Amino acid sequence: MRYYVFADLAAGQPDGLRYASFQLDDGVSFVHVAVLDDGARNPLLDSAAFARFQSGIKDRCADGPVASDVTVIGSYPGQPA
Repeated sequence: MRYYVFADLAAGQPDGLRYASFQLDDGVSFVHVAVLDDGARNPLLDSAAFARFQSGIKDRCADGPVASDVTVIGSYPGQPA
């Protein structure tokens, strides 16, 4: 399902969002990272593909998803700290 989210983002090319998905070494766990420009509205909130991806996610996960806000303290290349 996450493939549809990336296809939707590629088609719409929303401004102010960088989004990545990573699979962990266990082969079943994933980390999704969405970085929004300051003041940008999260375009994922308007994505039908993302809504479908989130629908029933608790039934697909042994441990439910956890959302956290973070502050960039360093990045290469180019993301200001």
